[in-house]
Amino acid sequence: MPKFVVEADGGSRGNPGPAGYGSVVLDPATGETLAERAEYIGVATNNVAEYKGLVAGLQAARELDPDAEVLVRMDSKLVVEQMSGRWKIKHPDMKPLAAQAAKILPRAQVTYEWIPRERNKHADRLANEAMDAGKRGEQWEPVNSPHSSAALDASAARAAASPQGPPGDAAKGAAAVRAALASGGGTRTRAGAAAGASAGSAPAGADTLFADLEDLDDLQEAPELAAPAAGQGWGPDMGTPATFVLLRHGETALTPQKRFSGSGGSDPELSAAGRRQAAAVAESLAARGTIQTVVSSPLRRCRETAQAVADRLGLEVTVEEGLREVDFGAWEGMTFGEVRERFPDDLQAWLDSPKAAPTGGGESFASATRRISATRDRLLAAHAGRTVLLVSHVTPVKILVRLALGAPPEALFRMELSAASLSAVAYYADGNASLRLLNDTSHLR
Repeated sequence: MPKFVVEADGGSRGNPGPAGYGSVVLDPATGETLAERAEYIGVATNNVAEYKGLVAGLQAARELDPDAEVLVRMDSKLVVEQMSGRWKIKHPDMKPLAAQAAKILPRAQVTYEWIPRERNKHADRLANEAMDAGKRGEQWEPVNSPHSSAALDASAARAAASPQGPPGDAAKGAAAVRAALASGGGTRTRAGAAAGASAGSAPAGADTLFADLEDLDDLQEAPELAAPAAGQGWGPDMGTPATFVLLRHGETALTPQKRFSGSGGSDPELSAAGRRQAAAVAESLAARGTIQTVVSSPLRRCRETAQAVADRLGLEVTVEEGLREVDFGAWEGMTFGEVRERFPDDLQAWLDSPKAAPTGGGESFASATRRISATRDRLLAAHAGRTVLLVSHVTPVKILVRLALGAPPEALFRMELSAASLSAVAYYADGNASLRLLNDTSHLR
């Protein structure tokens, strides 16, 4: 049975006031947009507009395939709880809309999920486009219309933000956003804002963000910015970011013993526990959707983890040499205590400076950072606007996170990264990055 994701939203500029809705139907496996709906509906409340967005989204899904299983995601707690049967519907304007929505597809085929506002930007943008069209005395037209706010945003982004550093370098990316704000960009607010506010989507576009990033704030994408004035947004829409979902491999026999296990050691396979972890994360990623490509370190434990996920998602695994773990030299296979006992001076130097290499010709953090930065840039160029799973190791994942945050090298020692954990970073066209998730192990519980 085919599966679709419907994301819907609605807003009213005045509540009640001029209102519109937006809906999008997505392929959960690829994140591809299958259908869009939007309409200006005249004067109405936020909740009525949200319900009309739901109805339109479900109708679009039914037109694609009446037998499909549909996951509806909305940032309206009211609509989600009422349609799930947990809250009563009391308002007379919403009862007929809820009944209409319930009849479009069999109840067993539809489930509902609340998502935070920042994960519902595609539908929010469509709703604002519909309200903008209504203000002009028109009805909404698709994104290639000359009046499309999405097209205008993309044009403004190209004009206002020239990259000032490689993607993922937080300080340089924030400078580009500051410049865009100074030039007058980024004054758009959410559907449902006060009457008279300028319309459109909120911070930099993230239509294909990793699908389970709850309670996260897009303001992280510009960490050096001061809070904007009331009604002001956070810079121009940079379009859909490239999102790297970072998966540390499952356990090997060395993992529970906390032994150094890099690229210069025995290249162990997954243990039985590691294989169970790989299967669990594969199921979780399949349920979340959005992963479009799987890329793995060449080391066996990563390739086995990546293959488990790829098999579940129906994707191929691409091996990327740059995602390998560092070479720990003579420390390979040892515990931290054993290294401290045998090589105390070398260990202390390694802890004190990213330029220090492990005993016996291992790779320093400084060298690893150059390698991983180059790998990041190469992958971003190849996968612009896509959601890519990178299956790697503790050090590469931590370095990518550190660079995204603009944190100092010593931050590498201040992060916990469990086996088979998920992290995620979104990279925008202005060179800025936003950490979306760190060390999520909920799928293992």
